[in-house]
Amino acid sequence: MKFSRMLIPTTKESPNDAVLASHKLLLRAGFIQQSGGSGLYNFLPLGKITLDRVRAIVKDELDKAGCQEVHLPIVTPISLWEETGRADKFGRELLRFKDRHENSFVLSPTNEEAMVNLVRQTVKSYKQLPVNMYQINWKFRDEVRPRFGLMRGREFLMKDAYSFHATHEDMVREFHLMEETYKKIFSRLGLEFRVVEADSGAIGGAGSKEFMILADSGEDTIMVCSSCDFGANIEVLSEEESVCPKCGGELSQTKGIEAGHIFQLGTVYSEPMKAEFLNEKQKLEPFIMGTYGIGVSRLLAGIIEQNHDDKGCIWTKESAPFLVDIIVAKAKNSEQIKVATDIYNSLLEKGIPVILDDRADKKTGFGVKMKDFELIGFPYAIVVGNDIKDGKIELITRNGLIKEELSLEENISERLT
Repeated sequence: MKFSRMLIPTTKESPNDAVLASHKLLLRAGFIQQSGGSGLYNFLPLGKITLDRVRAIVKDELDKAGCQEVHLPIVTPISLWEETGRADKFGRELLRFKDRHENSFVLSPTNEEAMVNLVRQTVKSYKQLPVNMYQINWKFRDEVRPRFGLMRGREFLMKDAYSFHATHEDMVREFHLMEETYKKIFSRLGLEFRVVEADSGAIGGAGSKEFMILADSGEDTIMVCSSCDFGANIEVLSEEESVCPKCGGELSQTKGIEAGHIFQLGTVYSEPMKAEFLNEKQKLEPFIMGTYGIGVSRLLAGIIEQNHDDKGCIWTKESAPFLVDIIVAKAKNSEQIKVATDIYNSLLEKGIPVILDDRADKKTGFGVKMKDFELIGFPYAIVVGNDIKDGKIELITRNGLIKEELSLEENISERLT
């Protein structure tokens, strides 16, 4: 992709209501744009590419774990929510409306009821179990006070998965499989995180774990151990406790951003909805369920909260919209353009996501290009300048802005991967 052909509206200023670094930087770097309504955002080209890259990692690991992708309507009949009693319990965050025929619906904030409805129509026997189905779909919650950009918007991209089992033991097995799958997802994204014991809240069930991205800007206070991977939400572990119940190590407080949550539901939804299967004795039993969510669009904000400096974003390799930004120092210099284009085509052939900053207008000199590179936060930049006369180019690593001189004869792709 060429920079001159992309819509990348970088700005120096951020809105006055932007508090978090991720909110400011994603707006300034041209990843997202306020849509007009509070808590609603347009994903611009860079934002959409990044969102798709993160989504692809989530999907890849879920598919490897044996989960099956489906797609449910964002519009759900309110009658399904009335079956479980959550139509009243969920409160005003549940956006309700009627169609032209006076049928009542909701814009789904989560899809437990809808997925149970799907399964009770299609899965009839224990021989069809277990099954774990997921979707990566847009959700809507009518937040009373949307804030912090993608961290707490009203519309958001969420991965929600639901597993159905014949026994409690098998549900617990799947719960642990999803925990390990989530760890792989967060690790691939280059995030520092903790898995913490948590409160099940409005979703329900007997046990749950949250996946917390460690960041000073996090809304949640968590207790972590200095000697092992133990973590717990302050809601389920007394603030006065100072010794880890897992290993005896010292506990300390830190802040975290909730980016994933997994639940052992049991029959909380299947019983009231009469979602049943025939067991080995040909008797009807309610499905034993688990549910597993990841805030996919929130992950973009979480990555930047953990990876930025005073100049801009610092994307991890797996999440970046492009791995490398090739900057032509003098865009009207035909020799520099040729060398930059040759490098660009070579990297494209090797499957490396690359963008060529070929902008040549008077307002976009080398200094502007460098500031945009620093603000947007591509992992690497290759600067093609006057040193090509000596067979040299410059490689800049965004994290730390480390500069290296490379020979044009080197295998550049090996330095980037």
